[in-house]
Amino acid sequence: MKQTQSYQSIKLSNNSLEKFDDTLVVEAPLQININKEPYTVVMRTPGSDEELVRGLLYAEDIYKKKDGVKVDIIKTEKDFSTVINMEILKEKLGKGYLNKRTLLSVSSCGICGKKELKDLKVKGKTLKSNSNEIIEDIVKATSYMFMEMSDKQIVFKSTGGSHACAIFNTNKKLLTIKEDIGRHNAVDKCVGDLINQNKLKEANYMLVSGRVSYEIVSKAFLAKIPIIIAVSACSSLAVDFAKEFGIFLIGFSRNNKMTIYSTPHG
Repeated sequence: MKQTQSYQSIKLSNNSLEKFDDTLVVEAPLQININKEPYTVVMRTPGSDEELVRGLLYAEDIYKKKDGVKVDIIKTEKDFSTVINMEILKEKLGKGYLNKRTLLSVSSCGICGKKELKDLKVKGKTLKSNSNEIIEDIVKATSYMFMEMSDKQIVFKSTGGSHACAIFNTNKKLLTIKEDIGRHNAVDKCVGDLINQNKLKEANYMLVSGRVSYEIVSKAFLAKIPIIIAVSACSSLAVDFAKEFGIFLIGFSRNNKMTIYSTPHG
């Protein structure tokens, strides 16, 4: 499915105006139905829609298995808006389904549809890293992993407007990479892809192209991914949650520099 689109624009440079065709990342609504009833609308970049929905349902504690669900793309319009239905036995739906989203989930925020503050709470046991990594080992591996992620950011190379998430195993082997206009959408797509591949248990490193806030840390925690490495900043709540959940959290990872905000030991 098309992820970029050309728009005629005017560039101002050195006091001169020039018309040109600029390539932009597509942002379009995806309506998610569960058992033919509307659940939420997500603003996303088209492509890997099924993976996005699976990852979102996993994070929302609605359905966490690979099998037992029928996926139907009901319709796709010329403006890239799409309606997708997930058919799941009612007795198999998780507790999260009772807390239905009531608002639009925009591309910049993964929690906009929550009803109450208590819905932001995430429960579970503190994570333990799948490896005996020390800080020096992570530092050495980070540049290589980001280089591999960057090489595969096709949409970003043509638009400069998309985010990416890449997940690697303990041996630093790339398991999946996805792009989207929304940071949390890219994460959901990666998690959904690993669910489909039956490889979610292999996930050890989550690399993200932008900043890390609450929803990114909570999605990593629920997917049991113990190490998050970001190009940009981390929010205060992201650091608080990372410390509480036992997640190794690194920000500002660029130019052979990084800031470590949380380790499994404190």
